[in-house]
Amino acid sequence: MPVGLAIAIGVWRWYDTRFMNRKRHVAFPRSAIRFQSEFLDFQKGIRVGHLDDNQRITRILKLALEARHQEEFVTERFGRGVYWQWIGFVFRPNRAAKPVSSKISFGCAKFFLTIDSEETGVGTHGQDATRVEPLFKCGFSVERGLLTTSERFPQIQLQDDWDWHRLLAGLTSGSPLEKELRRLVAREGFSIDVGNWDGRNRFTRKNLPKANLTSTLKGILTQAPPDIWTGFQVYYPMSEKEVRAATGLDLVESMMAVFGETTRAMNLCMQVPLENSPDEIEWE
Repeated sequence: MPVGLAIAIGVWRWYDTRFMNRKRHVAFPRSAIRFQSEFLDFQKGIRVGHLDDNQRITRILKLALEARHQEEFVTERFGRGVYWQWIGFVFRPNRAAKPVSSKISFGCAKFFLTIDSEETGVGTHGQDATRVEPLFKCGFSVERGLLTTSERFPQIQLQDDWDWHRLLAGLTSGSPLEKELRRLVAREGFSIDVGNWDGRNRFTRKNLPKANLTSTLKGILTQAPPDIWTGFQVYYPMSEKEVRAATGLDLVESMMAVFGETTRAMNLCMQVPLENSPDEIEWE
């Protein structure tokens, strides 16, 4: 068989497998969503247990993300039982592409939501940490894990194929990532948490550096203790009062809007980026 023909057949088989045979992902109809603001409990966490699929935020958002991007996502979580403290959505093709860490979601940039009720270790850059009010957070994160070996949890040690390295490489002056971070924080009201979780630094519209943003962020991240969990989060914060004032459907659509707003920045940290998102999801 001629080489050119063999290549053409191979490309077609890839295209046919990648695009023609995959199922179409659909979201819940808007009228069927029964999520309630009370499921975001600022004392217990995010309720996921003892609920129907159209009430459970993990199922609602996973289907909505898959409908938006027409690709599969993996749901990750921290917590057990009825209430979870943290939920993540990992773009499966990005994880699958990693030669060493294709089974490890820690290595991937991901969308997340959490109720952070333990805000004692957070301070604005250059100031001592102080206790602030609990927040519902929704956005994206990139994790470093540990630089040291953990015999108990070897999967949390940083590997060469993690998205963390792309994040650090993107934190340069005038880079597309810097422009996106400035837009999200200065114009859209997002926040950035960086560093180890025992002493996070928070950047908001009020204290965002006018110069040297990327070098400041990279300095905090590279100087974090090697044996303490370290990460980078970009998120939209909501107080309990703001959450209670919204309907469940309002919150679902707000979360999807936040994911849409942060997609460009997250793509700049990913090995396999998400395809461009429509402004509005096509709810079936």
